[in-house]
Amino acid sequence: MKKEENKLEKIVSLAKRRGFAYQGSEIYGGLSGMWDYGPFGVALKNNIKNLWWKTFVDERENIYGLDAAIIMNSKVLEASGHLKNFTETLVECDKCKKQFRADHIEGYKCPDCGGELEKEKQFNEMFETSIGASKDSSSVVYLRPETAQGIFTNFKNIIDSFHPRLPFGIAQIGKAFRNEINARDFLFRAREFEQMEIEFFINPPVNDEWKKYFEDWRKLILKWLNKIGFTKDIIYESEVSDKDRAHYSKKTIDFEYDFPFGRGELLGLAYRTDYDLKNHKLDYFDDKTGERFIPHVIEPSFGVDRMVFAVLSQAYTEDNLGDEVRTYLKLPANIAPIKAAFFPLLKNKIELVKKARKIFEMIKKEIPHILFDDNGNIGKRYRRQDEIGTPHCITIDFDTMQDGSVTLRDRDTGKQKRIKIEEIISYISV
Repeated sequence: MKKEENKLEKIVSLAKRRGFAYQGSEIYGGLSGMWDYGPFGVALKNNIKNLWWKTFVDERENIYGLDAAIIMNSKVLEASGHLKNFTETLVECDKCKKQFRADHIEGYKCPDCGGELEKEKQFNEMFETSIGASKDSSSVVYLRPETAQGIFTNFKNIIDSFHPRLPFGIAQIGKAFRNEINARDFLFRAREFEQMEIEFFINPPVNDEWKKYFEDWRKLILKWLNKIGFTKDIIYESEVSDKDRAHYSKKTIDFEYDFPFGRGELLGLAYRTDYDLKNHKLDYFDDKTGERFIPHVIEPSFGVDRMVFAVLSQAYTEDNLGDEVRTYLKLPANIAPIKAAFFPLLKNKIELVKKARKIFEMIKKEIPHILFDDNGNIGKRYRRQDEIGTPHCITIDFDTMQDGSVTLRDRDTGKQKRIKIEEIISYISV
């Protein structure tokens, strides 16, 4: 797909200007592949995660939540195949010394300086560290490269604590780390990122029964994506080829989206068979049949940071108003960081400010994700809230003092109407 580099620059600029995302360690020159979320970025990310958890955990009886440790015993990652297989092919320019993933390079020349590329070599993407005071092979541990292994290693604990019947799933949201050769494209390819994953355990399939569960999860994924503004026509499903699939997968579908830099993976759905439980020597006992066996696994895996990036990309909108361009984030109201902003018409009229504060504080008890803004003139406040993605702005003016009505402005259309104070909650609730 065609790149929209100008749009990418605009999104990155807006994200910093309005407090969504900042470059990590920026005051010291930054650290590649690391991003810090500002107040509105945290709120947006949490809204996405909360909606995911509500949909896939809270509203289901057969999904169990988990929060496993980030640092993992090296034996876990040896058994899972990550120590051996979690590698990429690296090439280095002999002139500028920059490194690139071989599958991202066309030809034999450096894309930056035109220098010759040295011979390919394998590079394990896991972050290695050590635990304890001694520095030897026994102290070597790793930051997890995926959240899945924490789920698999707790499989027996969940069974012993809750005695679930198949099929059932274990879900978690958490950080993962990959030492990417080239961290790039804003939040898309970072070295520290967050995942929302489910391992859904099923009986060993007979006659390809796993395909039914795989299809069920495919439909659930599309339904959830629609809740945050991604209709089917802007999500592209791509089956991953045998040579590109992860070592544990028999079938994988990537759900892709057209980011400003081009089409890229947003999330994945994989059939992991019994690979992980078998390697960890874990099984399941069916007390009804008296059978002991190793379940198979369907895995929907969502990248939180990529989801935030995609949401910002999809929401980013420019309206040409003649003399100026109005920029706003057309965020779905259910995940917008701020549901409504409250303004006094004039900040130097104490009676308006007091009334606006009173209404704001009353509404905030019911809907906490709102804010009060009296900085600058009313036009500047509207533009600021547009860029934050606030669906509604509510202005308290002199008519409010007389008849108890306020002005409600819609972000997307810019249209305004008068409503009663007691109607505000019903208009801004989602």
